[in-house]
Formats: sequence, structure tokens, C-alpha cells
Amino acid sequence: MVKFLTLLAFCCFQLAYPQQPLYKQAEIPIEKRIKDLLKRMTVEEKILQLNQYKLGANTNINNIGAASNEIPAGIGSLIYFGGDPEFRNQIQKKAVEESRLGIPILFGYDIIHGCRTLYPIPLAQACSWNLDLVKTNSSMSAKETVLSGVDWVFSPMIDVSRDPRWGRVAEGYGEDPYVNAVFGVATIQGYQGTSLSDPYSVAACLKHYVGYGMSEGGRDYRYSNISKQSLWETYLPSFEAGINAGAATVMSSFNDISGIPATSNYYTLTEILKKRWKHDGFVVSDWNAIEQLINQGVAQDKKEAGMKAFLAGVEMDMIDNIYLEHFKELLAEKKISIQSIDEAVTRILRVKFRLGLFENPYTTIIEKEKRYLQPESIKNAAKLAEESIVLLKNENNILPISPLLKKIALVGPMAKDKQNLMGSWSGYAKSADVETIFSGMEKEFSNKAQLNYAKGCDFDGDDESGFEEAIKVANQSDIIVVCLGERRVWSGENASRSTLSLPIIQEKLVEELKKTGKPIVLILSNGRPIELERLEKFSDAILEIWQPGVAGGTPVAGIVSGRINPSAKLAITFPLVTGQIPTYYNMRPSAREAKLGAYQDKPTEPLYWFGHGLSYTTYKYSEATLSSPRIKPSEKLTVQVKVTNTGDVSGKESVLWYISDPVSSISRPLKELKFFEKKEIPAGNEVVYTFEIDPNRDLAYYDEEGHKILEPGIFYVHVDDQKIKFELLK
Repeated sequence: MVKFLTLLAFCCFQLAYPQQPLYKQAEIPIEKRIKDLLKRMTVEEKILQLNQYKLGANTNINNIGAASNEIPAGIGSLIYFGGDPEFRNQIQKKAVEESRLGIPILFGYDIIHGCRTLYPIPLAQACSWNLDLVKTNSSMSAKETVLSGVDWVFSPMIDVSRDPRWGRVAEGYGEDPYVNAVFGVATIQGYQGTSLSDPYSVAACLKHYVGYGMSEGGRDYRYSNISKQSLWETYLPSFEAGINAGAATVMSSFNDISGIPATSNYYTLTEILKKRWKHDGFVVSDWNAIEQLINQGVAQDKKEAGMKAFLAGVEMDMIDNIYLEHFKELLAEKKISIQSIDEAVTRILRVKFRLGLFENPYTTIIEKEKRYLQPESIKNAAKLAEESIVLLKNENNILPISPLLKKIALVGPMAKDKQNLMGSWSGYAKSADVETIFSGMEKEFSNKAQLNYAKGCDFDGDDESGFEEAIKVANQSDIIVVCLGERRVWSGENASRSTLSLPIIQEKLVEELKKTGKPIVLILSNGRPIELERLEKFSDAILEIWQPGVAGGTPVAGIVSGRINPSAKLAITFPLVTGQIPTYYNMRPSAREAKLGAYQDKPTEPLYWFGHGLSYTTYKYSEATLSSPRIKPSEKLTVQVKVTNTGDVSGKESVLWYISDPVSSISRPLKELKFFEKKEIPAGNEVVYTFEIDPNRDLAYYDEEGHKILEPGIFYVHVDDQKIKFELLK
């Protein structure tokens, strides 16, 4: 009788307090929770998880494809254009409380270089050579992003880009595979923190996978002719580094890779990403990219496009709605299997569980004043802008501006501009948040010098009516600071250009100002290298500030005044003229030496190589020393160089270490960057820089199957203008 009453009491307790399903119990391992949830899901619920819709006004003019405004409660993900956490929570509540299983929605957005506190574009960040600063700013961005209601960011972009006509060169870290890899890793670490479940962590998304930066002619969305050798050697290493760093997701790219579009490329999406690299997150298509398989000539209709993308390894359909419309039919026809759908859903749920969305599906609401643009965030953004600004030219040390020059002409369309300093992909930032160059200069030179302003001209067009005023203020001044550059929409997605030169009206303004005989400091704000063949001749100094975001004015002014010593170096080569493209530092050796094969009408050398950047101080490199002249494959080699600041001001010097292999089974690049380090050196002091060479990491090369080949022989390590020989033994 006692046993019966005990059993009855237990059953009553269970009825009154039913046990939570296994997938809702936080203490259960994630993989068990996924299996439990998966077995409870209907086919319709599974397919919904594979789709992404949009929510809110779409501000990206390139993404105007059809997207449903009706949000099913069981949808897998939403691109959240709104940035309002309260509205986001209302939509999430529908998913969590009104759907049968309560699976939370994953909210994503294009946060590329900041959320509301916008910092410099990624191309500029690479020029800082400061990984810690990039990681800090990405962490800051993640916090603002979470407070905006977004869990997942579509960045970093780690496409190696060697054709600056391609507008999206602004979104990546330049022309070098190693630089893209390490800055991508720093960004991932900033976004994802120590754990995706941390309160202010967001899931990163590596894009665009893969070879997108090789689009023919720099034209967006186009064919990419990439050999397997180039794929493994140049375009895959940054993605492999990102996967090893724990990137939660990957986005497939728009381009066609040597006949097989990236969105339907089984070799890259499954053979490499999932099988070889063991990535256990998911792949999302780019916007409308699955349907575009029809345009690319590999699918006759949406149904076939969806089948090909899914079987290749794309788990989530961004915006197309193709998976939702056709997968039940494809299942019935046995063209896709329920096992493959279960695997795809597992990958998506894994990311949601790791983010902690099942335990904390809602965004914490705090006052707007505390969400964004916090003093520490602005300080960090300004610091990154400061270290990203490259002094390209400084003839006769015209910069910093001498205190004896009391009248400064500030001229040009960029001087008082806010919108275009933001750059493309500006997140939730507002132009009202931006500090202009004029504002920064006004504060910097207050009570020190008089600023005489004239716009001069617009960014383009042929209206020269402002030239007269510009020449007038120039004649009234001791020095001219002219601020030119690109509109923000001239770089970024779908912003390919046939020439790197600025519009003629801007070049003509500088030419007219040169006639005054006053020294000219050219300040450039742009999202790609600019053709400077003509402008360079008219300019005594050139300062490349890129698109610095909300806090660029003060750093620019600080460098102009000398309060800040510039420390940036180019992460991408500046051609002399557009016709030199492609030109990048790690090209392969020519069949004929000297001037044979060079251009006959223009110099073959670019204007400014990768790694170029001037300072207000001088550095002297000692003779580099090796720990040994020869090593075995199992040993490591240490190289050291002492760098002395021989000038009068403190500065930060980035030492770039390269390796070259003069004789190999295949031709190798002239040199390849393998390591860099940035350190501050007080005036008159010296600092030791060290590079540890690991043969398997630094001396081996990939073959066309992705296998690393390490061959014995003579190698060289390059630092500054030195070339030091060593031998790798058998």
C-alpha cells in the first residue's frame, strides 16, 4: 500500500510539474540536446530552420530580391535591418512562445567595421598592423551588436584581393594571404570572445568562401579563374585559419570558381570545409545566391538550383525561399534525403545552442545612451584610425605643419563631409555621429593657427565655380591642406570601377591650387588604392586616411599637427596607373630579368608597394642574426634584428618578415610575408624584434591537392632591405 501511495504521489507530481524536454535542459550536453530536439521535429519544421528571411527596412540597394514580410514562427534566421532590440524581442517571442517547439530565431546582420560606433574599414585596419587593437574594437562592436538585437555578424571578409578595381577590396585586409588570416582571426576572437555563450559574444561568419576577390576584371559577381594551386596557396589559407580559430559559420560566395560556382561547389564546401577541416557550424548562402545559379548556367530552375546548393553543402538559404518552396518535393523525389536535412539542421541548431539562445533568447534592454558610442568605444575607434593612417609622401618634411605657419587653407569636398568618411557597410551608424576633418582640425589648431575653408568642388561633375574661392583662401594662407576622395558608395559591394583615378574635377582642383606656389598636403579618404600619377606630382605630402569611421577627424588633425606620429604601412599596393593591375608584392619571378617584359609606355614599378609607410622619425635596422645557418625540418630557426629610433620623437615601428625560396619543384613567389610585429620605440632607444621560423609552417608550400610540401635547400629571410641566407637540410 505504501509503495502504491508513493507511486501515486510521484505520478501526481509529474502531472503537476512535467519534466522539461531534454533539449531545454541547459545542463545536458549540446549534442544530446540537438538529437532530442531533432527527433521531435516534423519535416516542415526542419525545412523552416534552413531558411533566412529579412526583418525591417533593407538599406542595401544591392539586395532587392523578393523576400516575404510574413515571418513564420519556426523560421531559422532573420537578417535584422531594424536595430531595435524591443521589436526583435517581440519577433523572438513569437518563435519561442507561439511555435510548437519554441526554437529561437538566429538574428544576423552585416556588421563589418563596427555597429553604431563605426571604426575604420577593414582595409585600413590591416594597415595598422595592430592585431590587439583590431580584436579590441571587434569586441566593442560585438557588445553594441548584441544590444541591438543581433546574434550573428556577416564578417570578417577575408578574401585576398589583388585587383583594387573590385569595390569589395574595402571590406577585406588587402593582398596578402597571411595578413587576411591573422586579422581575420583577431576579428573572430573579438566577436566570439572566450565562448559564444558569453553575454556580449556574437557568432562570426567567414566570407566570401572562396576566391571572390579574384572576380575577372574586378567586376563583382563574376567568374574567377583559379587553379587548384592558387586556391590552396592564396585563397584558402585565410579561411583555414578562421576555421581553426573557431569561426561559427561560413558564407559561400557569388563567384564561379573555374566553372563551378562557389554556391554549388562540393569540393570547397564539403570536401575541404567539412571533411578536411572538420567545420561543424553551418554555411549560409550570400543574398539570393542560390537562385543566381540559374544565371550562372548550372541550374535550369529554382528547384534544381536549391538541390545543387544543398547537396554541395549550403545549409541555409539566404532570402531566396527556394529551400522552403521545393524541399518537400525534392524529398518525395528522393533527390535529397531526410538524413542530409537532419545533418543541416543539426549544424544550425548547434550554433544556436552554443550561442545560448535556448536559455537566453531575448536581448537585454538598456537605455539607448548606454548602448552605443561610449567614451571608451570612441577612444578605441580613434586609436585604430590613428594607427591606420598611412603617410605616403612627405617631401622636405612638410609634415607635421610647422608652428611658424599660422594660416592653413583647408580645401576640398571631404573637409566637412560626414557621410563619406563612414565608408560602405556602416552597420547602424549615423552620419550625425561622425567627426569631420574640419572639426578635428579646428580643435587641433585652436589658438595656434587660422583655418581658412573653401569646398572648392564636389566629388564629381564639372562645376568649377568653387575654384575661385579655393584659390582665394589658398593665397591668404601659408599652406594648403586639400581633402579629396571617394564617395562611400564608390567602394563596397557592386562598386567596381574601370579606373582607380579620382574624378577629373578633383584632380583639376589640386592642379589649380598648385599654381599658387603654396605647399600642398593631400588628404585622401577612400575605400581602395587611388591612382596618384598626376596628383602625386602636385602634392608635397600625401596622407591616406581611408574611411576612418565616426572618430577620424581628431586622429587626422593630430598627425597633421605632429601630436601623433604616423605608424601605418600599406596592406595593399598602390599602382602608379590602373593599367598596371595586377601588381602585388608576392608575384612570381619573370622568365627574363632586367627591363625585359616591362611596360614600354609607363614604369612597371607601382607608386607605393605593399608595406610602404613613412614616419616623423627615423629607424635604423641592425644586421639581422640567425640562431644557425642551417636547420633540420624538425628544428626551428630564430632570426633577430635590433631597431633603433634615431630620430627625435617616439614612434611605433612594424617589422615585416618575409621568406623566399629561390629554387623549388614549382616556382615560388619572390617573397612571402610570414610574420610581423609592431612595437613602440622611444626616441634614442632600440628594441629587438624576433621571428621564429617553423619549417613546416613557414618554408613548406601547398601542392594542388592541398598537401604541404617541404623541400630541403637554400632559403632567404627578408627584413627591411636585408636578405639573409640559410639552409634547410634533409
